[in-house]
Amino acid sequence: MASTEIISNSESNDQFFEGVEKLIEIWFTPVKHADLRKISRQQWENVLKIVRCEIISFTQSEQVDAYVLSESSMFVSRRRWILKTCGKTTPLRCVRAVLQLAMETAGYPRVENVFYSRREFARPAEQLKPHDNFDSEVELLDSFFGDGRAYIMGPEGDCWYLYTLLPLEGTVAALEKEQHPQSSEPDQTIEILMSDLDPAVMDIFTRATSATAADATRASGIDKLIPGMVIDDYLFDPCGYSMNGVAKDGCYMTIHITPEPSCSYVSFESNVCLPPDALLARVLAAFRPNKFVVTVFATPDSPAAASSRQLKQFPSVGGFQQKEAQHCRFSGYELQYALFSKFPS
Repeated sequence: MASTEIISNSESNDQFFEGVEKLIEIWFTPVKHADLRKISRQQWENVLKIVRCEIISFTQSEQVDAYVLSESSMFVSRRRWILKTCGKTTPLRCVRAVLQLAMETAGYPRVENVFYSRREFARPAEQLKPHDNFDSEVELLDSFFGDGRAYIMGPEGDCWYLYTLLPLEGTVAALEKEQHPQSSEPDQTIEILMSDLDPAVMDIFTRATSATAADATRASGIDKLIPGMVIDDYLFDPCGYSMNGVAKDGCYMTIHITPEPSCSYVSFESNVCLPPDALLARVLAAFRPNKFVVTVFATPDSPAAASSRQLKQFPSVGGFQQKEAQHCRFSGYELQYALFSKFPS
């Protein structure tokens, strides 16, 4: 999280940084010998200039390339591309370039699915187009994919927005999609979006408290959240933190932290095959938010599918009260959404 970009801004003394990220994930239809990792680092750097961010660090496993960015992260595997960026970045502006690289360099002429999501911005009016409102984002996405669907979950002020090519189960579009099934593989993703966090925890992610990123990773317990991850972390100056973790089995995790007291925000994301409730408990204990949104996407054959359905059944989780919960069945995926806030003390 490039917090210094805001702190050093001479136009304002406001130490605000928009930690809420825009997350886009594109899956390409399998093609023999095609691979997104054929796209070079220089080509990705050119793409990220459109987004208004840059590569800071890189690590990889046999199955995934992971980039820490000046504003969050990018992951590239054989047929899946994930870009997650915060601040005033413009990730949807680069989609056309990514689709072109996927076809001309990686060998993928067709998109299998798209997921674009984000939590409600703290200051939407400060976002650059098309990200200043969801309707504009949907309009641009439709210009690329043509057959997308937009969903809004959660109460006003705490909305979570989703765009995907997946129709809701039971609709005519879903029945038509089921008649033309595409290749799939077990998949799950948990995202925990936390706000109003414990100041003592947030202090760890400042240069005044931690000399290095590794110090912050150890002091916060991030290194113990998911064992077996190779961690690539970065501590910004004077504050802010980003990390990617990759495992041999292709699993990843990513955490991004905006620690400023006026706008503290932490995002956690992983596709690890762990029960979501157990992972959620670890993450909440590490960061101690006052409010959080959790979403779990899972295919029916994913190990996380059954346990993720339990989220809606929990009226409370470790001192948090459930304010909203929704369960959606899409063609090929299930989605669990829940909003929690601390019990009044």
